[in-house]
Amino acid sequence: MVGTRVRIEFDPDAVREAVRRGGLKSLRQAGAYVRKAAQHSVRKAPKASAVGTPPHTRKGLLKRSLLFGVEPHRMAVVIGPAFQFVGISMTAHEFGGTFRRRRYPKRPLMGPTLQKTAPNISKMWADSVKP
Repeated sequence: MVGTRVRIEFDPDAVREAVRRGGLKSLRQAGAYVRKAAQHSVRKAPKASAVGTPPHTRKGLLKRSLLFGVEPHRMAVVIGPAFQFVGISMTAHEFGGTFRRRRYPKRPLMGPTLQKTAPNISKMWADSVKP
């Protein structure tokens, strides 16, 4: 009879760290993907877009203001127009409302972009945890 001995070592901290690293990488990919899709939705045009469609940009500032950032402690990603570039004007476009005494109809950008890209986002977590 042949005897075999097996010893298994399990390091839960190493597994947690691998999951964290893989998750952060996937969040960065997802943020970049949604940001790029939002940028492609914004068109450069001299006139305002139709109600219910993504807003137009006159000089390209809205496209350049779309940024994303990963919050590693919360394991979250934030995607949208940067306040320092467009201020609160995009809130009036996204949800409809008043900005500088002018009424803006609803011209959502980020909500529809997230819905459009959602089926592909989950695929970014495939094989994200590696030893």
